[in-house]
Amino acid sequence: MRYIISFLLASTALPALAQVPRVVTDLPAVHAITAQVMGDLGKPDLLLDKGGNAHNFQLRPSQARALSQADLVIWIGPKMTPWLDRALVGVTVGGEKLELLAAEGTFRRDFGDMAAHDHANEAEDTDHAAKTEHAHAEESHAEDAGNTHAGLDPHAWLDPANAQYWAGLIAVELSQLDPENAATYAANAAATQARIATMDAEISAILAPVHDKPFVVFHDAYGYFADHYDLTVAGSISLGDATSPGAARLRELSDTVAAGGALCLFPEGQHDPALVTQMANGSKARIGAALDPSGSLIPPGPDAYDSLMRALASTIAACLKG
Repeated sequence: MRYIISFLLASTALPALAQVPRVVTDLPAVHAITAQVMGDLGKPDLLLDKGGNAHNFQLRPSQARALSQADLVIWIGPKMTPWLDRALVGVTVGGEKLELLAAEGTFRRDFGDMAAHDHANEAEDTDHAAKTEHAHAEESHAEDAGNTHAGLDPHAWLDPANAQYWAGLIAVELSQLDPENAATYAANAAATQARIATMDAEISAILAPVHDKPFVVFHDAYGYFADHYDLTVAGSISLGDATSPGAARLRELSDTVAAGGALCLFPEGQHDPALVTQMANGSKARIGAALDPSGSLIPPGPDAYDSLMRALASTIAACLKG
């Protein structure tokens, strides 16, 4: 009995083993970057189901429970996933929250800002969150007034420089919650950043020959991607993922396509391609394979970000070279 008591006393004196944080993410790209930073230490949860709409999603009860038990929630922000913003209000989350789009140092653009961004000058202007959100592309037709797309563009993961920066932010956040594994998180983040740099260089080589060839996308989600790789987006059929284009907008864009102002039109995997087909009829424009900017059709995991970005590049290049 004396030995049992001594063992129990000794056990209570030992420090508790470090527990890897329970992490919940919103989108496949965020999940993939987080998974790479966590490495073999743990696996983050992904909320968006395969094939789900990134802007309009309904949490299941099991996902709401996972959210309430999370030590860390990593998400783009309410502009991109308003359903998660509502859930965070309705669910008590005792852990930390990392809103990537609001993080100082993240490059942000407004809808309609088509000028390429020089990442070498990021240090001179990092606090883009303080910019006043204003309209850059206001429809002149009254029937399209309800579809005006303005303000901050939340599709920031489509700029690989942001993904590299976020890997470091995620490592810092995880290290604060789990300091015993800080060195591992830092090493994994560095490896992730190097991996993204390699991917970025390869995509640049794929897209360089077609950078000046105009194309039309289904909805206005590709500004970061087009800016970073100096692509020529002639327009988008729908201004927002959840909005229907007005007749005046469709006529104007159809005239552009018919006049040869776009070589390719790209549908999206989560949307009916009928408008794309209709717009291409009677023109010389080709219809490309469906794009998937959120990556919701790609198997989730640490490779999903690379797969998402490479798929966008190869699909766009294949059609424009055709």
